[in-house]
Amino acid sequence: SLDGFSAAPGQSQEAPFGKDGLRLMNWVFATKHFNAMFGREGGVEGIDNDFMARSDHQIGASIMGRHMFGPPSDVKDRESWKGWWGENPPYHHPVFVLTHEHKPTLEMQGGTSFTFVTDGIESALKQAFAAAKGKDVRLAGGAATVRQYWEAGLIDELHLVQVPLLMGQGERIFEDLGGVEDLYECVEFTPSKTVSHLRIVKKSK
Repeated sequence: SLDGFSAAPGQSQEAPFGKDGLRLMNWVFATKHFNAMFGREGGVEGIDNDFMARSDHQIGASIMGRHMFGPPSDVKDRESWKGWWGENPPYHHPVFVLTHEHKPTLEMQGGTSFTFVTDGIESALKQAFAAAKGKDVRLAGGAATVRQYWEAGLIDELHLVQVPLLMGQGERIFEDLGGVEDLYECVEFTPSKTVSHLRIVKKSK
């Protein structure tokens, strides 16, 4: 959002991004690439669609935080939770979930698997690179997970999308990141009709 939030408070099964937080994703839902990920036709092309397609190119594995996988607090049967995406999630590659809970790996349709990592961000990254087999590893989110990898200097490139909305409260990516300005720089700013796309990369030594 314009005031720096990537999710709203009050996450629930009906509100994965918190109360009214899905407004941040409307630009994604409108793209042709997003619809194709779920086997649907239609959607707009152009700048937003191009960035969506680029974000999926050459990805061999993903990492996400426990809140991005779920379950939210209002789900009573936590053991049966398999994510927000149904039986055939849109990843189609191994996904590593940072968590404190020991769980067996979930094998889903379409080639997606969820492996639950309890021994930290570097372990998850090492496992993800091994599973990616020479392809890139994508850090899917959420904000707290991105902050941890950013603080550790483990992100090579970040695609940040700024949506012209004010959220007022929620979870920020940019929070207590003193020193990050010495490690990273913005090398691309591309506005579309709906959002602005920023590409932030690690500085060369």
